[in-house]
Amino acid sequence: MEVLKTLIIGSGPAGYTAAIYAARADLKPVLYTGMEPGGQLTTTTEVDNFPGYPEGVDGPTMMVQLQQQAERFGTEVRLEMIEKVVLSKTEGGVHKAFTASGTELQAKTIIISTGATAKYLGLPSEQRLRGGGVSACAVCDGFFYKGQEVAIVGGGDTAAEEATYLANICTKVTMLVRKGEMRASKAMQHRVNNTPNIDLRYNSEIDEVLGDQVVEGIRIINNQTQETEEILITGLFIAIGHKPNTELFKGQLDMDDSGYIITKGKSTKTNLPGVFASGDVQDKEYRQAVTAAGTGCMAALDAERYLQHIED
Repeated sequence: MEVLKTLIIGSGPAGYTAAIYAARADLKPVLYTGMEPGGQLTTTTEVDNFPGYPEGVDGPTMMVQLQQQAERFGTEVRLEMIEKVVLSKTEGGVHKAFTASGTELQAKTIIISTGATAKYLGLPSEQRLRGGGVSACAVCDGFFYKGQEVAIVGGGDTAAEEATYLANICTKVTMLVRKGEMRASKAMQHRVNNTPNIDLRYNSEIDEVLGDQVVEGIRIINNQTQETEEILITGLFIAIGHKPNTELFKGQLDMDDSGYIITKGKSTKTNLPGVFASGDVQDKEYRQAVTAAGTGCMAALDAERYLQHIED
């Protein structure tokens, strides 16, 4: 059986950037896209904050271009899912991966770029309007709602941070917290409470997202009194957390309490030799396309150095 130099699992900005660098280093990478080729950006209509696109670019187009760039340097992209991995614990050992169709792969290095999935409320109206005003990233999409009224759902630190970010560019931010108190740190709670254009609503949940093609408003319900109210907004931001796509590696790689892969220092090295992690699968702080791409570059360089080390 052929032993690959580098296997890349995942196809967002991290995976494709890793592929570009790995291919240019003659590591002959094979990339498996998974169930969502292109990752989270394929659900984003407009990417306005990635360097090099002065007019902006829609997410799917950007991902296609990244794939084409990776393929130009010799990356083999396979539209399939990796369902199981058996990772070697010894330096120079061979890692095994098994595809959904049952193919066994062996690789000297593996770069994990499986990303994280934003948690949504699960309302049909919410899912229908994703990309039409419903977003899970205020830093990514907030700019499009400058000077408008928006709402954000969540009570943790991320929700509080995003609410104050939105308050700087939007005229009003309605913040919906399901419980009678916020989970955010006291410092973040004080920041929210001291921001005059944040309307904080406790015990509040979304009953329906209103609008046909784009978000026009929300119907909220007070889960204590059962009273409903309609609020006119143009953007709805869901900030109830992300789930890293790391089930495949549980029990083999070190992870934090939330399931994010732990990397060593400023590198992309995991606790196992020859296994590297890049992008949102190991980053719960920034979660931006450009930072994911940066760690994809780092992972390819780390993999190249590792291979040089074991071959010397």
